[in-house]
Parts: sequence; structure tokens; C-alpha cells
Amino acid sequence: MSIHKITVNKLSSEALRGVIEEFISRDGTDYGEKEVSTETNYSYVKSKLQKGLAVLVFDDEAETTNILLADDPILKKLEILT
Repeated sequence: MSIHKITVNKLSSEALRGVIEEFISRDGTDYGEKEVSTETNYSYVKSKLQKGLAVLVFDDEAETTNILLADDPILKKLEILT
């Protein structure tokens, strides 16, 4: 398995901002009926990452980065496999 957790403090602030902005701009990341600014979404996701409530993961094979909630069942399966 080629999926790795990345600690937030391992990234420069510019790299972290880029990862978060790419994540929040994806299709399917709508946060509800009320439209929220990109900066508000960015702050929300960054806070989750800093508090350990969300995790950055990198897939070597697909060369993609994703953000998962720390209690996501998919993440738990990955931990078992690695």
C-alpha cells in the first residue's frame, strides 16, 4: 500500500494552503445550503487539520493528496493495511 499520512507541520504554509484550497474547490465539497467564502472554508479545514480532527494523506501511486476526517472508516482500513 502506498498511502501515507502527512503531518501538517511538514508542509510549508504555502504548500498547505495550496492543498487545502485544491481540496475545498473540488466538486462534491459543498458545505450546505448557505454559500460560504473560500477563506472561511480554508480556515475551517486548516483548523481541523491542526487539531488532529482531519488528516492529510498522500497516495504514491496516484500522486494525489487528500484530506480525510481522522475518524473516517477508510483511514482506519488503511492503518490496518500499512
